[in-house]
Amino acid sequence: MSHLLLRSSAFVRDSRRLLRKRPDLAGQLLHALQLLEAAPYAPQLKTHKLKGKHKDSWACSGGYDLRVVFSFTKYQGKPAVLLETVGTHDEVY
Repeated sequence: MSHLLLRSSAFVRDSRRLLRKRPDLAGQLLHALQLLEAAPYAPQLKTHKLKGKHKDSWACSGGYDLRVVFSFTKYQGKPAVLLETVGTHDEVY
Protein backbone atom coordinates (compact mmCIF):
# COMPACT_ATOMS: atom_id res chain seq x y z
CA MET A 1 0.00 0.00 0.00
CA SER A 2 1.44 3.35 -0.97
CA HIS A 3 1.69 6.23 1.45
CA LEU A 4 1.11 9.89 0.71
CA LEU A 5 4.23 11.96 1.38
CA LEU A 6 3.59 15.14 3.38
CA ARG A 7 6.46 17.63 3.62
CA SER A 8 6.97 19.72 6.74
CA SER A 9 8.39 23.22 6.34
CA ALA A 10 11.55 22.01 8.09
CA PHE A 11 11.94 19.20 5.53
CA VAL A 12 11.55 21.63 2.62
CA ARG A 13 14.11 24.01 4.15
CA ASP A 14 16.56 21.21 4.99
CA SER A 15 16.27 19.54 1.59
CA ARG A 16 16.94 22.83 -0.21
CA ARG A 17 19.96 23.48 1.99
CA LEU A 18 21.25 19.93 1.52
CA LEU A 19 20.87 19.94 -2.27
CA ARG A 20 22.44 23.39 -2.59
CA LYS A 21 25.45 22.11 -0.65
CA ARG A 22 25.47 18.58 -2.14
CA PRO A 23 23.67 18.48 -5.53
CA ASP A 24 25.14 15.00 -6.09
CA LEU A 25 22.66 13.65 -3.50
CA ALA A 26 19.55 14.65 -5.51
CA GLY A 27 19.20 11.25 -7.20
CA GLN A 28 19.65 9.37 -3.93
CA LEU A 29 17.06 11.54 -2.20
CA LEU A 30 14.55 11.11 -5.00
CA HIS A 31 15.03 7.35 -5.01
CA ALA A 32 14.60 7.17 -1.21
CA LEU A 33 11.39 9.23 -1.33
CA GLN A 34 9.96 7.07 -4.12
CA LEU A 35 10.70 3.93 -2.11
CA LEU A 36 9.32 5.50 1.06
CA GLU A 37 6.09 6.34 -0.73
CA ALA A 38 5.70 2.84 -2.20
CA ALA A 39 7.05 0.67 0.63
CA PRO A 40 8.31 2.39 3.81
CA TYR A 41 9.88 -0.84 5.09
CA ALA A 42 11.74 -1.73 1.90
CA PRO A 43 15.06 -3.37 2.88
CA GLN A 44 17.07 -0.81 0.87
CA LEU A 45 15.79 1.98 3.14
CA LYS A 46 16.92 0.35 6.39
CA THR A 47 13.91 1.94 8.10
CA HIS A 48 14.24 2.07 11.88
CA LYS A 49 12.53 3.61 14.90
CA LEU A 50 14.42 6.39 16.64
CA LYS A 51 15.03 6.90 20.35
CA GLY A 52 15.70 9.81 22.65
CA LYS A 53 14.59 13.25 21.48
CA HIS A 54 13.29 11.70 18.23
CA LYS A 55 11.36 8.88 19.98
CA ASP A 56 8.16 9.43 17.98
CA SER A 57 9.96 9.39 14.64
CA TRP A 58 11.45 6.93 12.20
CA ALA A 59 14.47 7.24 9.90
CA CYS A 60 15.52 5.67 6.65
CA SER A 61 18.72 5.67 4.68
CA GLY A 62 18.90 7.24 1.26
CA GLY A 63 22.50 6.27 0.71
CA TYR A 64 25.72 5.96 2.66
CA ASP A 65 25.38 9.28 4.50
CA LEU A 66 21.84 10.47 3.66
CA ARG A 67 19.06 10.16 6.25
CA VAL A 68 15.37 11.04 6.06
CA VAL A 69 13.50 11.43 9.35
CA PHE A 70 9.73 10.96 9.22
CA SER A 71 6.66 9.86 11.14
CA PHE A 72 3.67 7.78 10.16
CA THR A 73 0.33 9.56 10.16
CA LYS A 74 -3.02 9.66 8.38
CA TYR A 75 -4.20 12.26 5.89
CA GLN A 76 -7.88 12.30 4.97
CA GLY A 77 -8.20 8.78 6.37
CA LYS A 78 -5.37 7.35 4.27
CA PRO A 79 -1.87 6.31 5.37
CA ALA A 80 0.68 9.05 5.06
CA VAL A 81 4.31 9.76 5.88
CA LEU A 82 5.18 13.17 7.33
CA LEU A 83 8.72 14.06 6.20
CA GLU A 84 10.35 15.89 9.11
CA THR A 85 13.94 16.51 8.09
CA VAL A 86 16.72 15.31 5.80
CA GLY A 87 20.48 15.54 5.91
CA THR A 88 23.66 13.66 6.58
CA HIS A 89 23.83 11.31 9.54
CA ASP A 90 25.54 13.93 11.73
CA GLU A 91 23.15 16.73 10.73
CA VAL A 92 19.99 14.74 11.43
CA TYR A 93 20.93 13.08 14.70
